[in-house]
Amino acid sequence: MADPQMPQDPFEMFRRLWGPLGVPVPGMAMPTLDPREVEKRIAELKSVEAWLSMNLNVLRMAIQGLEMQKAGLTAMQQAMSSVQAPPAPAAEKKKK
Repeated sequence: MADPQMPQDPFEMFRRLWGPLGVPVPGMAMPTLDPREVEKRIAELKSVEAWLSMNLNVLRMAIQGLEMQKAGLTAMQQAMSSVQAPPAPAAEKKKK
């Protein structure tokens, strides 16, 4: 039968529901009922978010640096190939 007394704590039902499990079932997050614990988790997740954002910015800078390096190498290769190869139209004019 149900408990005749209504618990004073509105979350007591959830505590009773989760209490017998002991260990959270994989895939299910154990909800916390303590506001301080929730604030602590929020602060932890915000610090992880800031760390990931910093790493994302570093990654973007590395990609941009490599793109600039690639563009520079391509420009140098084109400049070297134009200097080494004799101009084709001038050679054709001499034959005529």
